[in-house]
Amino acid sequence: MGSHTRNVLTVRKIEASKSPMLRDGGGLWLVTKGTGRYWIFRYSLQGRRRDLGLGPLHSVSLLEAREAAHKARELVRAGIDPIRTKRAAEEDKPGAVLFGSYADQFIDNAVNSGKWRGAKTEARWRNAMTNHAASIRDKPIGDIGVRDVKEALEKLWGVKQETAEKLRESIERVLDAARVDGHRTGENPAAWKGNLEHVLNKPNALLAARHHASMPHEDVAAFMRSLAGIKGVGARALEFTILTAARSGETRGATWGEIDLHAAVWTIPAIRMKSGKVHRVPLSDAAVAVLKVMKAQSVNDLVFPGVRAGKPLSDMSLAKALKSAGAAAYTVHGFRSTFRDWATEIAHAPREIAEAALSHAVGDAVERSYARSDALDRRRALMAKWALYCG
Repeated sequence: MGSHTRNVLTVRKIEASKSPMLRDGGGLWLVTKGTGRYWIFRYSLQGRRRDLGLGPLHSVSLLEAREAAHKARELVRAGIDPIRTKRAAEEDKPGAVLFGSYADQFIDNAVNSGKWRGAKTEARWRNAMTNHAASIRDKPIGDIGVRDVKEALEKLWGVKQETAEKLRESIERVLDAARVDGHRTGENPAAWKGNLEHVLNKPNALLAARHHASMPHEDVAAFMRSLAGIKGVGARALEFTILTAARSGETRGATWGEIDLHAAVWTIPAIRMKSGKVHRVPLSDAAVAVLKVMKAQSVNDLVFPGVRAGKPLSDMSLAKALKSAGAAAYTVHGFRSTFRDWATEIAHAPREIAEAALSHAVGDAVERSYARSDALDRRRALMAKWALYCG
């Protein structure tokens, strides 16, 4: 099909196609973004490829999109940038599109299209866009830059980190949609990678500093006694997480296929590891005992099945067990730090063995050779000592 072929699409073709990009010819495309479909006119000017948003399919018909693309094509032929022209026209209009009203409309569309199932999602978004993003609500959406986004995030960043990160993602999505709708051009100022990561501290560093409160290792044995008295899958999953010094997600996603009870090894596949590498966990007698309890009540391939059929446990179930056992001041992830402190102060374990137990990437050549061999036997001895210490 030649590049000059035009008017390829029909209304019926559009309705029948699930393709994320449909070409009408002459630079006119229908693209899917999220659950919405939007018209764009793609053109090159002075060696730069650009996309002009012509509006969503639900409000701009095929004929209207063709007409708009034709007008834009004429401008490009005359060496005029249609995006600049559109922007200038919007600035002349008394009512430039404001971030607040556009965000509200974005939420309404998501709710009306049935994209969001729960009322919780809507409530979170409304709160974020009305209260947390208050500083940018009255700004024209086309003018919002990195400084504006940073200002909106700074009050929460490092204080309510999860809320701040969700707010950033929400602003990014609204600005993405605005670009497709033709209200913005250029990069997204709310993007994290290659953008905000340079002006805000990394979330992981902040989370580690503020949110992963760890229990002093001398309190672990008493805590494990309390935890043993708590019923439920969440409590058993927490016991297993502490005994193996694993991450909560690694435990919650564990399947019986990963466990070799005879060899007492849990092999976590690379895809489930933060490091992206296979991690073998030597299982102490205490960890095996937890697995035997779970095996006796097994309902599917998940070692710690969730309430919903076939779904793993939620992160909240471990946090709930932690609270029920009287340790609300601490976090599940914090037990990895507890183990690390114990390994140094009490077990006097070599650094490379303690780090290998946590599946951390390690530094010098000696440590890397341990990482390659994964030092399973030496780690098994360390995990057996840890289980004894946990009582």
